Amino acid sequence: MVESTGSTQVDLVKEVRDGVAAHGDVLATEFQLAGRGRLDRTFIAPVRSALLFSFYIQPKSNGERWGWLPLLAGQSVCRAVSEVLDIKSRDTVNLKWPNDILLNDQKVAGLLAERVESPGSAGVVIGIGVNIYTRQEELPVPSATSFALQGYSECDRNELLTQILKSFSDHLERWENEDSSLLLEYTKVSATIGRQVSIEIPGQSNVLSIATGIDESGALVLEDGRHITVGDVVHVSTL
Repeated sequence: MVESTGSTQVDLVKEVRDGVAAHGDVLATEFQLAGRGRLDRTFIAPVRSALLFSFYIQPKSNGERWGWLPLLAGQSVCRAVSEVLDIKSRDTVNLKWPNDILLNDQKVAGLLAERVESPGSAGVVIGIGVNIYTRQEELPVPSATSFALQGYSECDRNELLTQILKSFSDHLERWENEDSSLLLEYTKVSATIGRQVSIEIPGQSNVLSIATGIDESGALVLEDGRHITVGDVVHVSTL
């Protein structure tokens, strides 16, 4: 844990490239001056208002399957949030493909997975940010939320961090052992599968279709047969 830094993701990626990071290393901070999100977006949260951390893994599985890693991370956050907050029956925690965790259909957490080459090997650094005590005026977009805004003002960030990492370790082991039930579990907590979606793909026209599933590489499968590996998803409607 460090009091503040530019970005836990940038710092840990550098350590990996310098050959000083090991599988399982975690870097957390109270405040980021230049936090990073997907597609090089900035992510800034007030001091001690969020859980901000990155961790490094060297998966045993073939690199062609690594697209599943952010999905595993999302599942892990989803499970940990449900356990630590003791989510009420009226509330829902689920996932928007590929990197958002939703609380009552509003983004409460996001993540970034980055493949990194190190001397003699390769791995992935995963960065996660969870809005804990963030106030409405401090959120980056109106569609975001925080635990406090949803009525969960008591949350031990250290406990949540521990549970996320523990859950991810379990998910990673199952994935490396090719546990097919992970796909079913993901489908159950997915807010994207089964919905009409509009997808903004960098450098291309928007795609409008119905999301029908996830393939073995972690790509989003659409009703028209396309497999989407990168893009911003907007939920248009339910079936």
